[in-house]
Amino acid sequence: MNADNHTTGVPDLDAIVPSRHVAVHGSDQLQNEPRVSRGALLLLVVVVLIIAVVVAVFGMLRRKHQAAELTHYTEANAAPAVAVEMPVLAQSAREIVLPGNMQAFALAPIYARTTGYVKAWYHDIGTHVKKGELLAVIETPELDQQLAAARADLATAESNAALAKTTAARYQDLIAKNAVSQQDTDNAVTQLQARNTAVNGAQANVRRLEELQSFERITAPFDGVVTARNIEVGQLISAAGSTVTAGAGIVSGNRQIFDISDTRRLRVFVNVPQVYSPDAKNGVTATLTLPQYAGRTFQGKLVRSSNAIDPATRTLLAEVDVDNSTGELLPGSYTEVHLHTANGAPALIVPVSALILEPDGLRLGTVDKNNVAHMLRVTAGRDTGTTVEILSGLKPNQAVISNPPDSLNDGEKVRVVSTGKGKGGAKAAAKTGTDE
Repeated sequence: MNADNHTTGVPDLDAIVPSRHVAVHGSDQLQNEPRVSRGALLLLVVVVLIIAVVVAVFGMLRRKHQAAELTHYTEANAAPAVAVEMPVLAQSAREIVLPGNMQAFALAPIYARTTGYVKAWYHDIGTHVKKGELLAVIETPELDQQLAAARADLATAESNAALAKTTAARYQDLIAKNAVSQQDTDNAVTQLQARNTAVNGAQANVRRLEELQSFERITAPFDGVVTARNIEVGQLISAAGSTVTAGAGIVSGNRQIFDISDTRRLRVFVNVPQVYSPDAKNGVTATLTLPQYAGRTFQGKLVRSSNAIDPATRTLLAEVDVDNSTGELLPGSYTEVHLHTANGAPALIVPVSALILEPDGLRLGTVDKNNVAHMLRVTAGRDTGTTVEILSGLKPNQAVISNPPDSLNDGEKVRVVSTGKGKGGAKAAAKTGTDE
């Protein structure tokens, strides 16, 4: 039967029935699956939207917070950063120490007054010379010839004047006898006067050239020491000065040929602050100290002052003279001049870098408790190089800006990055002022 079926092509019922059963069973499963309701889908959409809104709001709030923090950071760091320092109070000092420069009591740069070649020089640097002693000789062949020509012109003028004198005397004798006219006599007299004038001019020219010739011999103007020599044998010397620089070859320039210094007594110029100017009186004894003579002091005397305060520095220029008969002190040396004070003035010590120089005077930048900068007009005293005394305009409890920027303005908000109670330099300066 089965073979016939396969042969005839009739489908097998047993094979068909199970497949239908399976199909029917599958339909039952599809019919039995639960269906999603429309309300559940709506609820799901609402939840998703709420989550999206929450995420968006959170993101907006976070960005707003970050923007606020950035604004706050920018505002906080936009203010200029400054370092402040509290001033150090220096007690009244019994003496003040001022820097000074030593100078020779008399210094003469010597220039040639004539043009020629150096024939010889006789004294080098460090040589002690006397007034009028010969330093060098200059050969001036052109000047010598000019002087010879001038003397010849003078002789010619004198001969012409002698002839004119004889002629005028003859005419005056003849006019008394009516042998010559008055006009000829007047001409002869006038000719004599002209010849005499020519003689005077020739004599003046000869004296001028003789004076220039005398400058061939260069002599010392006073007793002293040769501190500079800028000539060599055979070197061309002009009236403007030397044309050579030692160690650098030939250099076109105007330099003195010698420097003579009188070092038996030295001058020391000091600038006395205005507050101490009453103590800078003539005759006051001053003590000098030099770095090359540690532990030694030299006595000087204040001999004169300018009797006027320099408006630019508010200081009084004073001169202290010191004896140097031993020759230990050298011109040009740095020295510290100690002057006794009658009434010491207390001062506040601040760093030199804190000063602001303006056209109307000195100012200091200070910071209050609200970090606001204030510019104060102050009066400065002694300047030690790293610190300076503030005599007026500043209070001890005011914090000073030690590094004020150029663009700092009064009332500007600042950012304090460091605070000190007075650096070592200020403390040392204050201690020095107290111990003195």
